[in-house]
Amino acid sequence: MADGDVETRSNRGQWENAVEGSPELSQSFASRDEAIDAGRELAVTLGSHHTVRESAPTGVITDEDSAAGEGG
Repeated sequence: MADGDVETRSNRGQWENAVEGSPELSQSFASRDEAIDAGRELAVTLGSHHTVRESAPTGVITDEDSAAGEGG
């Protein structure tokens, strides 16, 4: 990816748009479709490319820290 390119990908159950070379422009979304639409628009605004990295849906949003505090 070149600087400014936008990649939509799954990250621990959420979808995010990562901007190469500009992490401050990255955003997270609850749905894949919402992230793809926003990623496409962002790429047009930046004059860059947009790609979608496919992944198998998990159906859950995970928080690695929350499991550490649980016990039985």
